[in-house]
Amino acid sequence: MINRIKKYDWKKYNFSLLCVVIVICLIGAFCVKLAGGEEKGMSFMKGQIAGLILGLFIVMILSLFDYHFICQFTAIYYICGVLLTLATHSPLGTSNNTDVKRWIKLGPITFQPVELMKIILILTLATLYSKLRNKVDKVSTLFIIVITTMVPVGVILMQPDLSSSLVAVFIMVVLVFAAGTTYKILAPIIISGVPLSLVLFWYIQQPDNFILRGYQFRRIYAWRHPEDDPGQLNMQQNICMRAIASGKLYGKYIQDGGKEGATRVYNSVPVNESDFIWSVAGEEFGFLGCCLILLLFAIIIFKCFTVAKKAQDFLGKMIALGVAAMFMFQVFANICVATRIFPNTGLPLPFLSNGLSSMVSSMIGIGLVMNIGIQPARTSNSGFTMRDSDRDIDVDLDL
Repeated sequence: MINRIKKYDWKKYNFSLLCVVIVICLIGAFCVKLAGGEEKGMSFMKGQIAGLILGLFIVMILSLFDYHFICQFTAIYYICGVLLTLATHSPLGTSNNTDVKRWIKLGPITFQPVELMKIILILTLATLYSKLRNKVDKVSTLFIIVITTMVPVGVILMQPDLSSSLVAVFIMVVLVFAAGTTYKILAPIIISGVPLSLVLFWYIQQPDNFILRGYQFRRIYAWRHPEDDPGQLNMQQNICMRAIASGKLYGKYIQDGGKEGATRVYNSVPVNESDFIWSVAGEEFGFLGCCLILLLFAIIIFKCFTVAKKAQDFLGKMIALGVAAMFMFQVFANICVATRIFPNTGLPLPFLSNGLSSMVSSMIGIGLVMNIGIQPARTSNSGFTMRDSDRDIDVDLDL
């Protein structure tokens, strides 16, 4: 193990990526403090800082452990992840003061297993594609990938958690294309899938459909028909948009310095420390501040793509792309919900939203990307995977 660590190319250690992550985490700690107010603000901020420290420790550990070694146990991770997600329906499950059971409580520790399941799915799909790379153009390979994804998706939907299931599906779609699946297979699926998606979108808007639960249908109906919203299901998003708009160009924090007694619209937004943290960022930092935060997210995603491009083997490439896909979808979907482009659904904003489960999951992703980036060039004598022009020669790992 020590000899393996000595072979890492530490000059390529992505300190710039780590710095961007730390900056956005500190912005998140500041935002959740403001969101919590005098009563919960300091508690939220301390939790976020603790999550950052734990996350940096995770990044450090994952930087040392070769991702090839980690991926040898993906079958175990996969089974444990599915069982933990199912355990939310057991006596261990808890609603965490919400309407649905999506958390597991073990003594003083409460965590959301679906956040860990996203990372496990990335490792599982990347490993499968690495093993089946010579068969990537076969329908059977695509079938295996889809079934492997749909099992956790089905379990996640049982919670129910539609937004997290969409994250899993998006990760799968990105990796299917990135793996080089031939268009002879994809073209018929795309051609038939587009009209079927339109029919499905029409169907889920019909009352008493068997796909969505009652509250999910009502949210979509209210989103599609905001003029007919007697239950005020759009209230959360409407207030959030008013909060963002009130920040104007520079944000209120620059204007009044967050002085005591200053009024904020986001104080009326439920769950403003987590799913609707964008309301806090928009009102406090304004348009320019939000652009800066989006730039930081763009840098993180871009660096994940850069690591994927320079990865020494196919497995590393797929893991880095999976992590990038996870961040892409969650950032896009969270902000779209906050601005009512999407129907109201709960999905944390990586590194910014309050919540240890989301922070740990995101940091695991960063740690894996960091490890991929420092892997040395492969040679047949080192026991690694040798990169040879356009093909990868897989050899046994010298663990």
